[in-house]
Amino acid sequence: FSGADLADGSCAHPTIPGRVSPLLPANHMTMTKGTGLVHTAPAHGMEDYSVASHHQLPTDCLVDESGYFTEAAGPELKNKNVLEEGNEAVIKMLQAGGSLLKEEKYVHSYPYDWRTKKPIIIRASKQWFVNTANVKAAAQDVLKKVKVIPTSALNRMLEMLDRRTFWCISRQRCWGVP
Repeated sequence: FSGADLADGSCAHPTIPGRVSPLLPANHMTMTKGTGLVHTAPAHGMEDYSVASHHQLPTDCLVDESGYFTEAAGPELKNKNVLEEGNEAVIKMLQAGGSLLKEEKYVHSYPYDWRTKKPIIIRASKQWFVNTANVKAAAQDVLKKVKVIPTSALNRMLEMLDRRTFWCISRQRCWGVP
């Protein structure tokens, strides 16, 4: 069947009882990259975040800063390491619910931390989001006071600021760290 057959559909969440997940189209998924049906984790990847934002879905992060499932993941997963016992717990939950179609070992190509040589889990973190209109106006006012050479570059920069849709003030990395 085609993806259009699933439009406006939903399914029960496989590990969180009572939670319903919508079936959504996404341009980054194609039949050449697998089945064309995948889970979406908005807090763990840019493409998934874009799909969730487009459909105004929450970006709940079920993993804490140390790589353990949070309370929001449910009592069976809470405080389990995602890459260790948490993985096995999810498989057992899927089996118990009759939701596991196939299991096989797979070596995932995680990004690795350059110092510890351990896998990195990409996850959303707390940000300070600010009123876009106020920041945009303030940035444009300050920029107009700067002497820009060549002067034509000033208009390009002002236009770029005007087109900017999201603003986030963040200090998540220590200076000098790659």
